[in-house]
Amino acid sequence: MNIFRNAVFAAALAGILAGFVMTALQATFTVPLILQAETFEGAAASHDHAAAEQVAPGHSHGEEAWAPADGFERLAFTALANVVTGIGFALLLIMASELAGGIAGWRQGLIWGLAGFAAFTLAPGLGLPPELPAMPAADLLARQVWWVGTVGATAAGLALIAFRSQAVWALLGVVLLVAPHIVGAPQPVSHETPVPAELHHRFVVAVTVTNLVFWLVLGAAAALARTRFATGLSAKPQRRLA
Repeated sequence: MNIFRNAVFAAALAGILAGFVMTALQATFTVPLILQAETFEGAAASHDHAAAEQVAPGHSHGEEAWAPADGFERLAFTALANVVTGIGFALLLIMASELAGGIAGWRQGLIWGLAGFAAFTLAPGLGLPPELPAMPAADLLARQVWWVGTVGATAAGLALIAFRSQAVWALLGVVLLVAPHIVGAPQPVSHETPVPAELHHRFVVAVTVTNLVFWLVLGAAAALARTRFATGLSAKPQRRLA
């Protein structure tokens, strides 16, 4: 129980720090692009609604779904979501690293952070790049299944390459890394969108870079917190991780 409590406390500290860093980066780089894309979404929705009114006058879509107001309210909900996500990822990272002997220092924390970035952001993003409002998307369930499968395959592939010395395991790891992209991510019927390609490109870059920073901060902070609250946690050196 003491081991689990220390791991949770370390994950909470790392997750809070990484979550606030992520929120600041999003407010600076990604939120302005989302707000810009929402103007295209609003224009498209107005056009569709006007067309529907011509076909069926008096037709109403009912009340719109609730969403946080722009400004402080949206920032607060974003920060809360990022902190909760950060704590969950930090706990996952710490428990996974403990199985490999624990994180010996902040440098190994950065390596674990890079691994998390590769598994949860980079690999899924190759098939399902971040989307802006007003952009088409494939079926949600199909995308979720592919995303989860890609994350699992990437994590397993990286683990085999990093922690198995035999070449056959490394080869299997490479196969796992490549397999989801051979299968291919589900795609929408049409890619037509009012969002300019240049805006989408900037958004993909911004999301990728902010997630990279998030994972690096999370890994380093988790390593430092783990070292601070290492009572009961393993102190064995990791294999093949410098």
